[in-house]
Amino acid sequence: MTAIVFDLDGTLIDSLPDIHVALNKVLAGEGARPVTEAETRGFIGHGIPNLVAQARHARGLDLDRQHAMTEAMMAHYLAHPADLTRPYPGAVAALNALRDLGHPLGLCTNKALKPTLDILDALNLRSHFAEVIGGDSLPQKKPDPAPLHACFAGLGAPLLYVGDSEVDAETAQRAGIRFALYTQGYRKAPVADLPHDLAFADYADLVAWVAARA
Repeated sequence: MTAIVFDLDGTLIDSLPDIHVALNKVLAGEGARPVTEAETRGFIGHGIPNLVAQARHARGLDLDRQHAMTEAMMAHYLAHPADLTRPYPGAVAALNALRDLGHPLGLCTNKALKPTLDILDALNLRSHFAEVIGGDSLPQKKPDPAPLHACFAGLGAPLLYVGDSEVDAETAQRAGIRFALYTQGYRKAPVADLPHDLAFADYADLVAWVAARA
């Protein structure tokens, strides 16, 4: 049976509230003004070091603070990775339905593996995935296709990659794998600007699309 791989943040879960809280703790430690949730949303997608770099730049903090701020962000976030984070409506039911249809499921995210697994455990999601690739599992990160290829290699023939962002769309395109775009996540561009085989706001539509191709 063909496999399906999901992105995490902005696709299966709304992790913005916990990321926002942790990032503002880092900025407070630097004596900098907090960022808004909207600003934080715009920083998400390329992993924590990049998120910190964008926040640091937005608040005019020196480059030599990057390492210390990244370490602080990891510490704050690892301490509370899922206090406010929740799956999107219908996401868990869709995972169950797709697994019942016989599709092996995987997860490929730019979030580091440790917080990824902590969040999956906290939300009782880990058992859904036979393969999990984090942002530090390989030297490359998305949109390089290597992490996605590695995830599918542990699952079987690829059917679909499911994500929410420009990064995910580019990753799927570079990997040569069909892409389903969850439209309620963290993308910045219009849906029409992102190459996709399916765009959906309701997870039931994803299940129906996959079932029609069984």
